[in-house]
Amino acid sequence: MKKILRNIGLMGGVLVTFLSCSNFEEVNVDPTAANADQVQIEYFINSSIGGAQQDPNIAERVFVLYWDDAGRMTRVGTLSEGSSNDDWTSQYYNNYVSSWLRNINAGIKIADEQLEAGKARPYTANLKQVARIWRAYMMSEMSDNFGPIPVNGFQGSNPEYSDLKEVYYYMLQELAEATTALDLSVGNADNSLKKLDPAYGYDYVKWKKYGNSLRMRLAMRLSEVDAAKAKQEFEAAVADLYIKDASDNFAVQEVAGYNDYTGVMTREWWDHEISATLNNLMIGLGGVPSANMLSADKLSYIKPANYMGLKFENHFTSMTNDPSAGFFFDGLHNTMDPRAYDLYAIPGDFNNPQFNTYPSWTNGAKTTKRTLVDADNKVVKEIDAAYSWNAYVGGNWGSKGVKNNIYAYTGTLPRLADKYRNSSNKRIFFASWESYFLIAEAAVRGWSVPMSGQSAYEQGIAASFAYNNVSGQLSTYLTSQDYNRVGTSVSWGHTAEPPATVVMTYKDGYTNATGTYNMKYPVNNIYKNGTVKNDLLTKIITQKFIAQTPWLPLETWSDHRRLGLPFFENPAIETPLTDMPALTSGNYMTNSVKFYGQRLKYPSNFGSNIPGGYQQAVGKLGGPDSVFTPLWWAKQQ
Repeated sequence: MKKILRNIGLMGGVLVTFLSCSNFEEVNVDPTAANADQVQIEYFINSSIGGAQQDPNIAERVFVLYWDDAGRMTRVGTLSEGSSNDDWTSQYYNNYVSSWLRNINAGIKIADEQLEAGKARPYTANLKQVARIWRAYMMSEMSDNFGPIPVNGFQGSNPEYSDLKEVYYYMLQELAEATTALDLSVGNADNSLKKLDPAYGYDYVKWKKYGNSLRMRLAMRLSEVDAAKAKQEFEAAVADLYIKDASDNFAVQEVAGYNDYTGVMTREWWDHEISATLNNLMIGLGGVPSANMLSADKLSYIKPANYMGLKFENHFTSMTNDPSAGFFFDGLHNTMDPRAYDLYAIPGDFNNPQFNTYPSWTNGAKTTKRTLVDADNKVVKEIDAAYSWNAYVGGNWGSKGVKNNIYAYTGTLPRLADKYRNSSNKRIFFASWESYFLIAEAAVRGWSVPMSGQSAYEQGIAASFAYNNVSGQLSTYLTSQDYNRVGTSVSWGHTAEPPATVVMTYKDGYTNATGTYNMKYPVNNIYKNGTVKNDLLTKIITQKFIAQTPWLPLETWSDHRRLGLPFFENPAIETPLTDMPALTSGNYMTNSVKFYGQRLKYPSNFGSNIPGGYQQAVGKLGGPDSVFTPLWWAKQQ
């Protein structure tokens, strides 16, 4: 891999030189440059995939600080609270413009010219189709973040910007044409070419499967605004080859160090703790006792199924519609989605080989004892969070947060397993479970698909369980009618709605007095006006969200923008959020598309450097250049 990375660095020099010239003849032949006959499309594909993998600097700002937060895979406090950072956005946008999309477009141009001149190799035509498939992904990522982009852009001249409908139609057409044009009988010249494709080693069958699966994803994105087009494209894609098992997943190996292939979640100062959204989805879901998943030394920490925890009304926010708000859970939940313990390490479980101790320069991950204090900073309560399981909403906790030395501290929270933090894994861009959940949703919509909705749904769960090493719990899980904290169960045949409330026991955290608490299942006003919590689509998107963790937060964000599913709790507003004025003390128990970020604003230098293009893009956005302007395919109110 190190040798490959060195070669990529050399190719980078070739690409920079090539792209800075308007004519091939201007490129001097030397060790770091090449002429038109020497430059090959595979260099451009490799460079574009590598760049989009995101080095730690870009990944920290985009994958973690934007997508993880907006997709509710961890708590950061950016788009989930209506804020963004122009510097982060500019770096990301400029990499698209100057590198990732420009490189893949240049590669396609090279292939076209070589094919026209009769100088192509036997597999050049196939590499062109691979490049078109990858370009469609790149365009989808960019447009799903910002909105209108050019369909013919980043090729050396200022392009026309297209509205999202045109962008999506273009991407879907590209995928249809490219997957059809791939010649699966063509072989590659040697292993040196295969090494330049970090995803599939130029296995054209797998690229065809990915192209069709990506087409399914993008078609489903249109389900709420252009159902006929969505149905047509989806049915055509699913009738062909698509990603069905783990061996076909689009996944790129991460490597240690600091380069494009270094892990996207390796920056040590981010905790990557479990989010309140995911926690509420997992608690009680699936009927699998935690005792079945945990070692004997942890069994004494498991609490009864109807236990809510310790109530600290003066230190934990209640100004949110998070059903777990106001409580510290002083133990482990009686039943839990079994994937939780593979994804996250329990606080204090230092013997767990997957316990992540970042940041390495402090002992914060191993500090489980914290205090609650009063207004004079005197200790009211000391709590040991070892072998506890909590997740807290973001937002502004006001004076309660100032007095609370537990809720935001590394060692007190379940944190992402080390295998996702240490650059030893493969970053997943598309996995088989997503194919199955897309098919299940299509079946619910009445589209023509190759299996029943239930079969697809259960195969998606099975694929996710296999990935998380918990397949032994699958049969119990699939038949469970137990509700999670937001009122959704697993069993396909169980669509009965939960009661409005459920009686739980708790302890007063200050006095240890016991009591009962009527926990309310939250009302998700965005989806079917809050009347439904346990229909088939809610089940599908719930399972899809869990399965996509931790690799695909952009998709969980997009699903929520498209459908309002799964339930996203509001950030706390003990003090008003200046970046989210629509959320107030009078409406925080309701949901609205105005209560979370919908997109990234275009970078400020776009408007100053290309004012005409900026005005064109914003004019086709359908609203102001704001994080709260929904994209064309998303819920509008």
